Amino acid sequence: MKFEIQFSGHENIRSNHKKTIEITKESHLTPRGDCIVGVNATSSCADLPLELKEKLKNPDSKINFSIRVDDHEFLLEGRGHPELILSHAEDIVIRKSDFICPRTLAIKCDKASDLLPRDMVALLQDPKIKGVFSISVD
Repeated sequence: MKFEIQFSGHENIRSNHKKTIEITKESHLTPRGDCIVGVNATSSCADLPLELKEKLKNPDSKINFSIRVDDHEFLLEGRGHPELILSHAEDIVIRKSDFICPRTLAIKCDKASDLLPRDMVALLQDPKIKGVFSISVD
């Protein structure tokens, strides 16, 4: 199953957090949001289809993510968990840790926002740029 979320860039994108990656439906971003790679997202955790949420809650699920901007693509993977809440109305966060809150989409991810290539981050600092966040569950 694959689900895609469109998002926009923002001048304050830093993408240097070592444990998480976030996209948000909010349009405002301060420089403190250093894990955020996109704003104005078309979906949050709460908006995901029920079938996808069920797959995400399976601890055996391997979840693949891609962040595409122009001709750049950043790939990472994480795990599902039965205690995922998936109810936050604004945000999606994928984590290297096993911390779970309503914003958490996946845990034990192999990468965080600090590993996003700097040329991608430079593109994402343009508010006119559009990106795609893809979620694929085996």
